[in-house]
Amino acid sequence: MTPIYLSAPHMSRLETRFVADAFATNWIAPLGPNVDAFERELANYVGSEGAVAVSSGTAAIHLALRILGVGPGHKVFCSSLTFVASANPILYQGAEPVFIDSEPQSWNMSPIALEKAFIDAEKDGQLPKAVIVVHLYGQSADMDPLIEICNRYGVPIIEDAAESLGATYQGKFSGTIGKFGVYSFNGNKIITISGGGMLVSNDIGCLEQARFLSAQARDAAVHYQHSAMGYNYRLSNVLAGIGRGQLLVLNERIAARRAVFNRYYAALSNINGIEFMPEAAYGDSTRWLTAFTVNPSQCGVTRDDIIRALAEENIEARPVWKPLHLQPLFKNCKYYPHQATASVSEDLFERGICVPSGSNLTEEEQSRVVDCINRCFR
Repeated sequence: MTPIYLSAPHMSRLETRFVADAFATNWIAPLGPNVDAFERELANYVGSEGAVAVSSGTAAIHLALRILGVGPGHKVFCSSLTFVASANPILYQGAEPVFIDSEPQSWNMSPIALEKAFIDAEKDGQLPKAVIVVHLYGQSADMDPLIEICNRYGVPIIEDAAESLGATYQGKFSGTIGKFGVYSFNGNKIITISGGGMLVSNDIGCLEQARFLSAQARDAAVHYQHSAMGYNYRLSNVLAGIGRGQLLVLNERIAARRAVFNRYYAALSNINGIEFMPEAAYGDSTRWLTAFTVNPSQCGVTRDDIIRALAEENIEARPVWKPLHLQPLFKNCKYYPHQATASVSEDLFERGICVPSGSNLTEEEQSRVVDCINRCFR
C-alpha cells in the first residue's frame, strides 16, 4: 500500500531556476547571491528589518542565545511542549532550562505559568537571561501577555517560529514580535530546503554579530585570523536557491494546509471524544500539522489505537510532542504547570495526535486517513 507521510516535502519547480543559476555561476560554496537574496526576500515577507540564513533553526536559536550573553550559571525559560531542538542550544551554552507549561486556548506557552516562574526567579535573585517562546503546529502563542511579563522584568524573548512561518498574531507575523525570531526549513516544514534555518530581528547590529559568528568568527584580515569562537553555521548558496523558490509559493502552501485541516474537521469533529487544536482569535494559524486530542472515556478509543490502525494502513501519524520536562535529558530541570493541579502539556501529550497534513496530500489520500480513523470508532 502506498505510504502517506505526516508532512512530506512539496517542491514547486520554481526552485530549479535559482539552483541552476548557482551552478551556472559556480556559486556552490557557502554564501553567494542566493543567500543574500533569500535573507532579503524572507525579511521582506515577514516584515523584519533583516535576516541571517543559517544551517538549521537550532543554529539560529544558538546564535540568539550567544548574542544575548547566555552562559554557564544562567537560566533560560522555554516552552515545554516542543521538540528538543528548542532547548538543546540552552545546554550548548552551559545554561539551565526552566520549562513552562502550555495554556489550553492555544496549546502554546501559558502566561500564568510564565508569571509564576518569574515570581520565583525574582525571589531567588536570578532572573532568566532569555525566554524561548515556541509557536506550536503553525499557531502563534498569545504574545501580548508574554511580552508584557518579559518587558516588566527586562528579559528578551526569542520566538521559536520553526513550525509557524506565515502564521499571524494581531496582524504581525510570528517570529517578528520578540527580540529574535527563528524559522526552520527542515524537510517536514511548511516550506523546505531539506535543512536550514533563518534568524530574524529588527536589531541590525545583532544580526551582523550573528552573521560574523556563523561564519567561524573570521576577523577582517587578509590572512585567517580569529579573536572569538565561531561556528560553521552559514547556509549554502545552493540550498538558499531552493528556499527562494519555496518562498514564492508559501501562501499557496498555507492555503493548502488550512484546506487539509478543514476537510479533517468536517469529517471528524462530530465524533464524540475528538477535539481539534483550537485556532486562537488573535491570529491565523498555518495549520502546519493537523492535531487533535482523543478522550477514551468518551469514545472508548485511545490515541495509540488510532496511531496503530493508521500504521497498519501505511499511514504515518505521531503523538504530539512529549513535553521536555518529561524527557530523561531534562529530568532535573524545573517545570511550571499552567495550574498547580493540572499540567496542560502532559494531558495534550497523553491524548494528542498529529495526522498527515502535507500541502501535497491529495483528497483521495486524506479520505484513506479519514476512513481508517472512522473504522476505529466503529
